[in-house]
Amino acid sequence: MKEDKKEITSKDTYNIVSDTVVGINARKSDNLLQAKIVIITIVVGVIFGGVFFGKIGLGLGAFAGLIIGFLGSGFYLMVFRAVKHASGEHD
Repeated sequence: MKEDKKEITSKDTYNIVSDTVVGINARKSDNLLQAKIVIITIVVGVIFGGVFFGKIGLGLGAFAGLIIGFLGSGFYLMVFRAVKHASGEHD
């Protein structure tokens, strides 16, 4: 019995390399998800910083939210895409 394997295109190859090694993620859906998460964490950081640390906390909370959102969403996308590639989905 012969297995029917899908041929990997050049776009698939680029996505595999950019998701697992290094490169720019060109997926609009991933970039929109990361933007939404970063905006939400900035807002949460501003609220948290303003409530607990006053005026200076607004800026510090926004900065902390930016860093946490950027790193957290990036880590999530890294793991999510690695699992997808490992299962053979290279969309």
